[in-house]
Amino acid sequence: MLNFFKKNAALIWAKRHVQKAEDFKKNAEKNQEDLLISLVNTAQKTLFGREHDFENIHSVKDFQDRVPVADYEDLKPYIERVKKGQSNILWTETPEYFAKTSGTTSGSKYIPISKEGMPFQIAGAQSALFHYISKKNNADFVNGKMIFLQGSPELEEVFGIKTGRLSGIVAHHIPNYLQKNRLPSWKTNIMEDWEAKVDKIIKETEHENMTLISGIPPWLIMYFEKLTEKHGKKIKQLFPNLQLIVTGGVNYEPYRDKMEELLGGKVDIVQTFPASEGFFAFQDDYTKEGLLLLTNHGIFYEFIPLEEYGKPGARRLTLKEIELHKDYALILTTNSGLWAYSIGDVVRFISKDPYRVLVSGRTKHFTSAFGEHVIAIEVEEAMKAALEKHPAQITEFHLAPQVNPAEGLPYHEWLIEFEKEPENFETFRDELDLQLRAKNTYYDDLISGNILQKLQITRLKKNAFHEYAKSQGKLGGQNKTPRLANDRKIADLLEIYKI
Repeated sequence: MLNFFKKNAALIWAKRHVQKAEDFKKNAEKNQEDLLISLVNTAQKTLFGREHDFENIHSVKDFQDRVPVADYEDLKPYIERVKKGQSNILWTETPEYFAKTSGTTSGSKYIPISKEGMPFQIAGAQSALFHYISKKNNADFVNGKMIFLQGSPELEEVFGIKTGRLSGIVAHHIPNYLQKNRLPSWKTNIMEDWEAKVDKIIKETEHENMTLISGIPPWLIMYFEKLTEKHGKKIKQLFPNLQLIVTGGVNYEPYRDKMEELLGGKVDIVQTFPASEGFFAFQDDYTKEGLLLLTNHGIFYEFIPLEEYGKPGARRLTLKEIELHKDYALILTTNSGLWAYSIGDVVRFISKDPYRVLVSGRTKHFTSAFGEHVIAIEVEEAMKAALEKHPAQITEFHLAPQVNPAEGLPYHEWLIEFEKEPENFETFRDELDLQLRAKNTYYDDLISGNILQKLQITRLKKNAFHEYAKSQGKLGGQNKTPRLANDRKIADLLEIYKI
């Protein structure tokens, strides 16, 4: 009886929530402009607000004239003051949390999450589930067990501010009605050794009625592979009631074939776009491509055309100015005190009614040693198209330029770990090259002009990317190996795993 009420309550909440969401879908542009002015007015008396003349900001243009695009290094002096417990610096109060992430040039990054910002992180995830329930008209999964593959929920304190990985912070805000069904246990969740943690998760979950599993694709695959190796069965045989997988962190499409093989049966997939800086988008219709941009969740968005990013005078566009099927660097202003902040993600709009995006790459993850500026979505789409024509199975890959080969022209080197190799390796390579030429005209020009030779593929041993991540201390959590680089730092380290 309890399960019946729980399921029907979820259905009622979902229908009401989706109905309310229609408002922000229809009024996104006005909501965004109103939100920016509200954020600016709230933060007028902060140190950042005083330094950037917030009192005289009354429009988007005023804001853009006074507040330059910033990265973490630009905001770091302010964040260091916040870390020491000072208030009224970036936002009116000290943050409720710091989401600690691993940076590159900056070392560890401390991303502030305010009391106003935290509820939107939770609401984004809830909204994704409510839209799924409403679309499916089914909430059966709420009565089964749910796995959240995540970082440790143990938090430290930095001058009284609770600090940890975002997924660990979110674990403290799981609704009570889901807590009893949630796995793994606290003791397992706080384990730092990822391989040992996955083994323990398997012990705790392998005989349970799993109905929902959440995590980033590479670590879902690791968990599923270990389960199938242990039991000799597909995941749907082990968990016949598994209904839903919720993913985020990376584009799901390159992992789809591998996931479907491991699952061995129908499971719905809902993709999300969360980050420490905010919960930006989710798949509001799991039958369609694209993620619904959340325009009323405490974040004002700007979009810089990717070809202009980092250049003087780069245009900062708002929702009403964007074009479909173009790539934009994502810029955020948030109710946690990030101002015109470049998060490093690249998005591509595929719809304006409502606004839906694809995550097409990272501003720092590209290959352009020869001026081609190849981005993640181009290589992922090229790989997908090549695999459709020449069936094979890819575990993971990395693309890097080979500028000074021992002989011949320079080329793109694709370091690929195959689960199953194509029947004809050379025709697969030719097709992959052809597909990338079709996706990127600059690359096509370089091949046609005999400046580059066709791409080369280096085959890597099984578990190469797993071992590489382990060697770099980046195994588990939200860590993932970049698909693209403009240098050979990763490629040279992967060379030791070549066949």
